[in-house]
Amino acid sequence: CDAFFEDMCTSKEIISIAQRYTVAKMLRQKRVYSEIVSKTGASTATVSRVKRMMDGGTGTVSKLLERTGD
Repeated sequence: CDAFFEDMCTSKEIISIAQRYTVAKMLRQKRVYSEIVSKTGASTATVSRVKRMMDGGTGTVSKLLERTGD
């Protein structure tokens, strides 16, 4: 996966994906938006976007978090 993302994404995109994964992990832990924003540096818009994706997306991120124990 590392090689795939390195080939397909810019450094900034990889950082953004990692940030969103951390946001998803914190949302799954029932953390509040203000804490997530403070600890990740993500905007409230990003936190909201990730929350909407987790509530209505394909379920892939939730499955990944489950499988990795995050």
